[in-house]
Amino acid sequence: MKKYLQDKKLFVAVITALICAVVMVFPALAEEDKPSADLSVAVLSDYIWRGQELSRDSVVIQPSMTISYMGFSTNIWGNMDTDPYTSSGQDDPAKWNETDFTFSYAKDFDLVSVEGGYIYYGLDGADDSQEFFLSLGMDIFLSPGLTIYKDCDTYPHWYLLFGISHSLGITEAVSLELSASASYLKSEDADDYPEINDSGATTGDKFNGFHDGIISASLPISVAKYITVTPSLSYIFPLSSDAGDEMKWRSKKGDDDNFIYGGVTLSMAF
Repeated sequence: MKKYLQDKKLFVAVITALICAVVMVFPALAEEDKPSADLSVAVLSDYIWRGQELSRDSVVIQPSMTISYMGFSTNIWGNMDTDPYTSSGQDDPAKWNETDFTFSYAKDFDLVSVEGGYIYYGLDGADDSQEFFLSLGMDIFLSPGLTIYKDCDTYPHWYLLFGISHSLGITEAVSLELSASASYLKSEDADDYPEINDSGATTGDKFNGFHDGIISASLPISVAKYITVTPSLSYIFPLSSDAGDEMKWRSKKGDDDNFIYGGVTLSMAF
């Protein structure tokens, strides 16, 4: 299964099939059941995931497609690194290195929203893995939310993410969206998520503590009825000295524990 998940041609075929299905099924269901779909392509200056630097000095391209119906959603997401980093400095051709599948169900209860789901991570250069997650959100000022992720496969750990966000309307077509988040990582395997000392060596213990924080700003611009262009900028930083040591140890050159990246996302929702 891993071989096929990593195959770029399969990803393109799946996206094409899903688009065809949406085009064929939506006219029949739109009036009564109102399913929805979201297609997007993000072009970013870096790929940072949970404080881990997964690319360096390279533009990444991340297409995504989500189809939702009566609270159920399915998403397929991919990452292409246009110039993979190598310690030798040699140029490598662009590489499709990740394909993820997410299945979830969401329900609103007045001011509280609940979502649970499953994620399959198809990785190139590392073992695939699987996660379950549960999210709780509140429709109040700053829209606070908490998401709990549990890797139940290759890299066993808990990852708790607390976030807030706020949107400011600028015009009818443009808004400024600000968000911030803080995470807590509890490792269950000292090899996959080890504690790192200030000398950059593993201590033999599991990482357990506050991990990475993120501050982001984006500017969604509605350019047509279904089309939005969103420039964005994010800053990622450690929330503790232990997290700083771990993030630096994982960075491509072993010397960075905070990152700034940005880009633009083109999306179509209907």
